[in-house]
Amino acid sequence: MDLGKKLREALAKLTGKPYVDADDVKALIKDLQRVLIASDVNVKLVLQLSKKIEERSLKSEKMEALSLREHVTKIVYEELVTLMGGSYSPKLERHKILICGLYGSGKTTTCSKLAHFYKTRGLSVGLVAADTDRPAAKEQLEQLAKTVGAAFYTIQGEKSAKKIVENALTKAKEEIIIVDSAGRNAFDGELVEELRGIANVLKPEENYLVISADIGQIAGKQATEFSSAVPLSGVIVTKMDGSGKGGGALSAVAASGTKIAFVGLGEKPADFEVYNSEKFVGRLLGVPDIAGLMEKIKEISKETDLKVNESDELTIEAFYEQLKAAKKLGPLGNVLSMLGAADVPKEMVQQSEEKLKKFECMINSMTKQEKKEASILKNNQSRITRIARGSGCTEKEVKEFLEQFEKMEKMMGMFKKNRGFRKKMEKMMKGGAGGLPGMSGDMKLVG
Repeated sequence: MDLGKKLREALAKLTGKPYVDADDVKALIKDLQRVLIASDVNVKLVLQLSKKIEERSLKSEKMEALSLREHVTKIVYEELVTLMGGSYSPKLERHKILICGLYGSGKTTTCSKLAHFYKTRGLSVGLVAADTDRPAAKEQLEQLAKTVGAAFYTIQGEKSAKKIVENALTKAKEEIIIVDSAGRNAFDGELVEELRGIANVLKPEENYLVISADIGQIAGKQATEFSSAVPLSGVIVTKMDGSGKGGGALSAVAASGTKIAFVGLGEKPADFEVYNSEKFVGRLLGVPDIAGLMEKIKEISKETDLKVNESDELTIEAFYEQLKAAKKLGPLGNVLSMLGAADVPKEMVQQSEEKLKKFECMINSMTKQEKKEASILKNNQSRITRIARGSGCTEKEVKEFLEQFEKMEKMMGMFKKNRGFRKKMEKMMKGGAGGLPGMSGDMKLVG
């Protein structure tokens, strides 16, 4: 079940009405109850949320600038933010981290994502494979360390996790040290003893529990159990992109008194972000997360060292580099969600992604000269035929791409000539645009 979609549908019934009364508020609350319980949010928490929404909607004083329906929507947003836990601020300085969790939570992959997170913020990272229980766990982490450019430490064949950590600490010089510990099928005394043993040697500043979103409200029980073994700094929730129980997992962890630190939103190292309950709920409700998108664009610009030379014309080669950078933003559906367009039909998103793949194949089938001078392709049937064959596309599709590229060239020309518009865009990209929707408590969620 898509929690965000169902929440938006419930709110749409309210915001679509010309006026709102007490019966409408109660009907909305019933819809919210059904949606949240179906998403595995604990019934007790749902009832508490319902009571707060009803009391605040009908009894609290509303802001003068808001209509009653806007007042109610704002309250729903704020109470969902509270339900889903507070936001997190990770340490961006030298420290040691212990990662723990049960089998199947995505613990080892999360270690590499966390390494990538710190690497992109200018910190050196060392990964320590201290999982002596799962076959090939060390080899998996070693491969992932190479992928994200982190140092790797372990002792092959060693069965003592403590010895592996002790050895790593004598060698590692990196600013961030991340230790991957062994998991189990269930929380037990043996796991507690091993985690405490590692913690005594490592003396970590941060202990993170990794859980999978698909376990739903059981996540709260796991957070409580692991906190009894090592004091948890926070929980990392994986598989948030494909689980209908993500809301249940987040709310259960928050209810246990443990912070949610990070969330995994996909398979790639970059599909990972610091948890911010306001942004998370905002996306669920279809509120644009412009700040989050801009932050992601800035990260990718640093990674790819993209440079825009205003004196140069737009070439297919330059477009190709931008296309590769855009792909790093993640799935198109996620990007659209950040822009507040979460309900774009999946078929349309898939078609758009397929088109981008075809464009890439076409460009790879072009010569260097063609990539630099698109004009030589215009009305040149032999070149178009060759590109179509090389890319596995039809000649019609190649012509459509060239037509679209020509339109982009013209748009780029207009952009360069119109200095006022250009300055506005540059200001927005630097995060200085006024009037973009923020995530503060006093925001208007509906127009």
